[in-house]
Parts: sequence; C-alpha cells; structure tokens
Amino acid sequence: MGTVYSQEEGKVAVVTGGGSGIGKASCIAFAKEGMKVCVLDVKEERAEETAKEIREAGGEAIAAEVDVTKEDQVKAGIEKAVKEWARLDVLYANAGINGTLSSIEKFKLEDWNTTISTNLTGTFLTVKHAVPHLKKGGGSIVITASINGNRSFSGFGMSAYSSTKAAQVAFMKMAALELARYKIRVNAICPGAISTNIGQNTHPTDDVKEISIPVEYPEGNQPLEHKAGEPEQVADLALFLASERSSHISGTEVYIDGAETLL
Repeated sequence: MGTVYSQEEGKVAVVTGGGSGIGKASCIAFAKEGMKVCVLDVKEERAEETAKEIREAGGEAIAAEVDVTKEDQVKAGIEKAVKEWARLDVLYANAGINGTLSSIEKFKLEDWNTTISTNLTGTFLTVKHAVPHLKKGGGSIVITASINGNRSFSGFGMSAYSSTKAAQVAFMKMAALELARYKIRVNAICPGAISTNIGQNTHPTDDVKEISIPVEYPEGNQPLEHKAGEPEQVADLALFLASERSSHISGTEVYIDGAETLL
C-alpha cells in the first residue's frame, strides 16, 4: 500500500460484510492507512477478492466466510485475525440486509426474524466476541446503522429493517458507556442512499403498494450531489471513526446522506 506515516500503521481491523459495497471500500481504506485487515463476508469468494486486492496493492489482509447470524462463525472469524496478528484494534460491524419489505399486517414472522437476526443479533454477536480482544489495548468499534429508523421513516415496508437500525444506535450508546473504562470507543454511521449491491438482499412484497404514502421532493431527494453517495465516501467516515483522529468521540451516530433527510 506504499509508504505509510500513520498512527494506524500496524493496527488490526476486522470488517464484516467486507466483500462488497461499504465494507469492501472500508477494508481498502483501512489497509491504505497501514492497518492489517481481516475481511469477513457471508460469501467466502467475495471476502477473498477484497483481501487479494489489498495484498496485491502491498497491504496485509486475510479473509474468512462468516454468517453473522451464526455465533460459532463470528467467533472463529474474529479469532482468525487475532491468531494471525496477535491483536485487535478496530471492529467494523457493517454486515446487514434490507430483507423483506412488507406491511406490518402481512409481515411473515420468518422474514421479520431473518432481518432482526442478521442486522441486530449479528451486530451484537460481532461486538460480543470482539470485546475480549479489544479490552487488552483499547480500540474502536464502528457500526453501520442507517438514516432509516433514526432520522427517516418513509421507507414504507421497512418496519423490520428500520427497527434494527434504530436498535443498533441504542446498542451503540449502551456499549459506548459500558466499554469506555477499557478505552474502547463505539460509534455508528447512518448512511442515506449509497450505491451498493444491498438491493440483492431486498425483497419487496406487493402489499407495500397498499401502505405507501406519496412523498414529493421539490428539487430531488439528494440536495448535496443530486445522486446517491459512494461507498468510498462512507469508508472515509469509517476510517475517521476507527482512527485516532476521533479519539474523543464515542457514543455518537453520524449521518452521511448529502442532506437527504433534512428535506
């Protein structure tokens, strides 16, 4: 990754959902800063692709297949990083899905549970198993939440998704206080529309049309750039929160949406 002059050089970061989108961009950003990156993704080939890209650019990276709903896999993925580099400094709990979009009345319990277990329980399990390692020297935990459930509620059919994203922010604040004594900072990123492949994990049902309320924006819904944000822009924020540049910031949710939710 070239010559590095950074306080982050040599630190070890674990990133879930690191095989694509925001996760991949963040893995690359962390590596450019001199961090050693363990890329975790539900699809091993995607994780390895990110790790390979980092290694080919001169950085250090390993990969593992991890479904964040499976506690044994989460634990093993984090321990793989610690076994490789004997430390853990940064955890980025980024993995998540939009899941099924449905009216509350017709929401199937199994679909609700899938979204809850991936986004919320997955975040809990990832943080839980990172804490013992982070306690040894302090560090930073970053969680990908969303504008949905925190500053925006017009994502019709997204009651499960929005509930997980609101809960992630509450969990982040609880964790920030609980872990402060160990010099572990915990913050959340709340992106708006970002150009990623999360649409592959989005399953709208026909009944969403029945509950949608038309929302009109006078000059488009992206005031700053008139388009969705890029994963690299979110990665820059993740790097800031993961780094010593944000050493006095903990328990905070940061919105990154180009002023979208101010309309």
